[in-house]
Amino acid sequence: MNIVIIPARGGSKRIPRKNIRLFCGKPMLAHSIDTALASGVVDKVVVSTDDKDIAQVARDYGAEVPFLRPPELADDYTGTSPVVRHAINELLALGWPLDACACIYATAPLLQSEQVSDALRQLEQSSWDYVFTAARYSFPIQRAIMQTDKGGVVPFDAFGITQRSQDLPPAFHDAGQLYWAHYKTWLDPQKHIFGANSHMLVLPDYQVQDIDTPEDWERAEMLYKLIEQKVQP
Repeated sequence: MNIVIIPARGGSKRIPRKNIRLFCGKPMLAHSIDTALASGVVDKVVVSTDDKDIAQVARDYGAEVPFLRPPELADDYTGTSPVVRHAINELLALGWPLDACACIYATAPLLQSEQVSDALRQLEQSSWDYVFTAARYSFPIQRAIMQTDKGGVVPFDAFGITQRSQDLPPAFHDAGQLYWAHYKTWLDPQKHIFGANSHMLVLPDYQVQDIDTPEDWERAEMLYKLIEQKVQP
């Protein structure tokens, strides 16, 4: 059984109730559920939450909530991997026959269903531990500058800033959307998502947007509408 686990706690601080706030007409969480189910490769979608309202929205849109996440895994400091490991252990205890497990964030409305299936295919046809979505930095990070305490600037990389852009290797960043692995890989603390045996599914930058501020939210909605127009026949 291939499943998707969506972490969706209730305590968002910067955008209150972010996971179930309406995004382009439906709860943010619903977009991730719909994308997973539309991929054609996911048997079940499980939402890991500590919040009963989020749990009900999840069920309304076709996901399952077979357990509630304990408070110690729903604070501001808990990472994604412990939450996914907890969910997998809960499902194994319930007798679910797990195979590949994906984590999709609740705030990933720009993720496309074909990317979910493509990433799983790459995982199954390889020996990678993880396959996850990423994007390329649009500007060479080696030429970054930092501000000093006095308001001046210093180069982040004293050598890199002297080089031509075309001579510098490209750099990438986590898209914060999708992570596939076999369930046993998730349970192995020695295997890390951002390790040498992980593989990136690189997305165009217009499909990648963190959503942490009202400005992020507004930009994400504009990108979502543009993508929707592009995919319409």
